[in-house]
Amino acid sequence: MDDTLPPDASKHWLTRYYLTRGLFSAAWVAAAFTLATGNPVLATVLLIAYPAWDALANLVDAQRSGGLTRNPSQAFNTWISVATTFGVALAIGHSMNLVLAIFGVWAGLSGLLQLATGVRRRKSVGAQWTMILSGAQSMTASVFFIMGSLAPAVPNIRVIAPYAAFGAFYFLLSALLLAISSRKTAQQHA
Repeated sequence: MDDTLPPDASKHWLTRYYLTRGLFSAAWVAAAFTLATGNPVLATVLLIAYPAWDALANLVDAQRSGGLTRNPSQAFNTWISVATTFGVALAIGHSMNLVLAIFGVWAGLSGLLQLATGVRRRKSVGAQWTMILSGAQSMTASVFFIMGSLAPAVPNIRVIAPYAAFGAFYFLLSALLLAISSRKTAQQHA
């Protein structure tokens, strides 16, 4: 985190950030399971929007946390997510199996980078075990996505939605844990 910010400010920023990411992912999952099921255009928009949102979120977090050069895992995660956004946009008209494979590679790389960010932050702000676990689970999901992309069945957005649902859960849980930690700290100093 940015050493110029007091620890409480860092926790407050991360709490809002994790809450925003969790709510976005929950809304994305709801749309994927309902509105996008019978609407290929909306499914396309959602599939492109998910990694684009991840790129923007990582960029903003890195900038608020001391800049891209001080946060190489988030900087790299931003670029991986940008590349994934373009890859999905190009692949979506050709093959949903290819889209799933791209999501698989992205899940593995972004999971590793999220895990690295969580490990780096755990001492400075705490409550990062959920981000570490989320990163590890994302790396595991990548294997299932890549294996699924090789199957003869054509996947759809509902194959990816549970991955996003776990992401929503971990971000929301992280926000809750940081809020509790901040409250305890404030009570101790009162």
